[in-house]
Amino acid sequence: MNVKLELEPLLSEGVPSVRPLIIAGPCSAESEEQTLETARALSKNGIKIYRAGVWKPRTRPGAFEGHGSKALPWLKKVKEETGMYVAVEVANVKHVYEALKAGIDILWLGARTTANPFAVQEIADTLKGVDIPVLVKNPINPDIELWIGAIERLNIVGIKKLCAVHRGFSIYEKSVYRNNPQWQVPIELKRRIPELPLLCDPSHICGSKEKIYEVSQEAMDLNFDGLIIESHINPEKALSDAKQQLNPKELDDILKKIIIRKPKAENGSIVTLEELRAEIDIIDDSVMDIFERRMKIADQIGKYKKEKNIAILQTQRWGEILNKRLEMGKTKGLGNEFVEIIFKAIHQESINHQNKIMNEDK
Repeated sequence: MNVKLELEPLLSEGVPSVRPLIIAGPCSAESEEQTLETARALSKNGIKIYRAGVWKPRTRPGAFEGHGSKALPWLKKVKEETGMYVAVEVANVKHVYEALKAGIDILWLGARTTANPFAVQEIADTLKGVDIPVLVKNPINPDIELWIGAIERLNIVGIKKLCAVHRGFSIYEKSVYRNNPQWQVPIELKRRIPELPLLCDPSHICGSKEKIYEVSQEAMDLNFDGLIIESHINPEKALSDAKQQLNPKELDDILKKIIIRKPKAENGSIVTLEELRAEIDIIDDSVMDIFERRMKIADQIGKYKKEKNIAILQTQRWGEILNKRLEMGKTKGLGNEFVEIIFKAIHQESINHQNKIMNEDK
């Protein structure tokens, strides 16, 4: 079921409506000079919306946590000198009051804030009656209901200029990403709320500048509406997240390289595309039939285990199945992560079926 939101365009004046919408600026507003120099360079390259962290939620104490309200006048100077819109992150009611008082154009909620419904509700209540765009980053963990809930809380109090920002999800194990993209989550968000603008934050997904182009291109290929990218006049000297920030020229080079695909097929290619989609539908129907057959066999296994009083989980057998399918996946051009996710889900569903049978009539 789709979520019904009352929405308006994020920005109606001064910003091109053509994809992609680009928001750029430093992780932190470190000084008036750094803030203005970065803004001048980005504005010269055509960037219309400037982001800068003022209050920086750091994981551990002792790291640079921003200059707070002291930095807001620097952003006011950015507006006056370049004509750019300015955006800052807010995490509590005090931040909201200070940002509104300083004439900030756009607010955003970070991942930690989105994950806290109490904080989101307090911010929403404070913004009641205020006509201001608000960007909502995904929560730290891949909880789409929590993400949608934060968006709904803001919309209910009258915030109509809303936008979701995909910045990836925290991961424990070693990875090439700082935050796992898990693209299926924002894809599902877009399916459920198709009218909601969706931006990608490749800086926080990557954690380093090397893969920012690759992730940005993938977001555009998935029909995201734009990008929010960290850019610093001198990233090597940045006080926070130095590795993931691009200088304005690097950012400009990446944006010029990105290929923007057409959102939909043109008339000349619709027949071929529809034929391919129809073929996929037939295959998907077959896959569902196979799943049904597999679960019927799982039911039979459950009955046998119940009769013989055998435990549901057979660890050795499960390990053999997974290893065999991973090896088979390699020969068929399927990624290990994909195969593992699919078969873990199948295994869990099989356990659910067997558990239901084992515990009937209790």
